[in-house]
Amino acid sequence: FMSSKASFISASCVRTRRKAKMRYTMISSMTAAVSTSDAVIVGFLDSISLPAVSLAGQVTFVLNLFVIVLVQGLTLMAAQYWGKGDKTSVEKLFGMTTKYMFVVSLVFFILSFSFPQGLMQLFTNEQDMIEKGAEYLRIASISYVPLAVSQIYLCIMKNTGHTTQNTLISSVCMGLNIVLNAVLIFGLLGLPSMGVQGAALATTISMAVQLLWSVGASLGKDNIRLKPQFLLHSNPVLRKDFVKYSLPIAGNYFFWGIGTTFYSVIIGHLGSEAVAANSIVNIAKNLITCTSKGFSTASGIVIGNELGSNQLEKAKVHAKRLALFSGICGTISGVIILILRPVLLCSITQSETAMGYMSGMLLICSYYVIFGAIDSTVIGGIFCAGGKSKFGLCADAIVIWLIVVPSAAIAAFVIKAPVLVVSFILHLDEVIKIPAVYRYFTRYSWVNNITR
Repeated sequence: FMSSKASFISASCVRTRRKAKMRYTMISSMTAAVSTSDAVIVGFLDSISLPAVSLAGQVTFVLNLFVIVLVQGLTLMAAQYWGKGDKTSVEKLFGMTTKYMFVVSLVFFILSFSFPQGLMQLFTNEQDMIEKGAEYLRIASISYVPLAVSQIYLCIMKNTGHTTQNTLISSVCMGLNIVLNAVLIFGLLGLPSMGVQGAALATTISMAVQLLWSVGASLGKDNIRLKPQFLLHSNPVLRKDFVKYSLPIAGNYFFWGIGTTFYSVIIGHLGSEAVAANSIVNIAKNLITCTSKGFSTASGIVIGNELGSNQLEKAKVHAKRLALFSGICGTISGVIILILRPVLLCSITQSETAMGYMSGMLLICSYYVIFGAIDSTVIGGIFCAGGKSKFGLCADAIVIWLIVVPSAAIAAFVIKAPVLVVSFILHLDEVIKIPAVYRYFTRYSWVNNITR
C-alpha cells in the first residue's frame, strides 16, 4: 500500500501502487507472524505454556497501544507533509516521536522486568500460569525498547516510499524470530532447552536486530535520518499539532485497548480451558486478518498524501473505494476462518471442553472480522488521515465501556452465563459501531488539509 510520494498523487502510477500494496500486505503478515510465533510454538510444550505466554503477551499488547498511538500520530502528520513535499517537517516529526517512544518503552521495561509476577496476577489467579508467564515476561521485557523504537523507523520508511527496505527488514527479522524460537525453546543445535524463556529470548534478539538494521538503513541515500537537533528540541508548532491530533488517538486506544485487555481478564477468570481456546482463536484471527489491518494503515497514508497535496475530491473517491474494499477483505477473512475451522479443530490438541469453546469462538470471529475490517479502515485510517481522530475516541468510549464490558461482566460473574455467550457479547463492539461510522463518513467532515 505504500510507495513513493508520486504514486499516491498521480493517477498514472497504478502499477507502482499495486506493487506497493502487495509489499505492505507482506509487512503486515510478517508483523502478525512475529507477534504470534511465541505462543504458537510454546503450545507444543504443555497445556499451561500457551495460555501463560498469551496472557503475558497482554503486557506487550498494552505497550503496543502506546506504540500505535505514536505511530499513527506520526503517520497522520507525516503522510500529509510528505504529500506536500515538506521533508524538513517530516524529519522534525521523526525526532520528536522517537524521543517519546523511547521514554514510554523504557517505563514498560522497568515495570515488566521488576514486577513480572505482579503483572501476571492482574490477568489470572492460577498459580501455574502466573509462574510460567512471569518467566516469559521478565526476559521479553528487554525487547520492549528496541521493538518500540524500531517501529518509528519502519513507520518513516513506509511514509516516505522505502517499503522495499521495510519489507526486507521485517521479513528477515520474522524468519530470525521463528528459527530462534524453535532452537531456543526445544534446545536444537546442541543448545539447552529453555521452554518459555527461550521464546522470550528469541523475540528479544530479533527485535534488537530489527532496531540496529533500521538505524543503519536510515543512514542510506535519500532516507529520512534521525537528526540530533530534532531529537533534543521539538518544534513547538509541530508539537502542538501532534498533541492536538494524537491525544484523541491516545484516548481512543486507551478505551479500546484497556477494554480489550479487560476482555482477557474476563476470559482469564473463566478457567484455563477458556483461556487456551481464546488464545488459539486470537492467534488464528490475527494471522488471517493481517491483510485487513495492513489495509487500514495504508488507507491512512494514501488519503493523508492526497489531503496534504490538496487533492480533496480525489481523496473522497479513493476513500469510498478503500472502505468498500475493506469490507471485501473482511468478508474473505471470515470465509477463510470458516474454511480453516475444521482443520484447526483436528490439528490442535486440547481438552474436549476447550475444543468446544474454540469451535464456537471461531464461528463468532467469522462475522466479527468483517465489521472489524471496515471500522479499522474507516475510523483508524480514513478519519485519522483528515485529523478527525476524535470519532474513534467517542465511539469506543461509548460502545466498549458503556455497553460491551458491563454486559460481559454481568453475564460472566453475575448471571454465570456459558463461556460462548460471554465471548459473543465481547465481540459485539465492531458491529454496534457500523451505523454511526457510515453516517459520519458520508458527511465528509474528515476531508481536511491539516498541514501548516
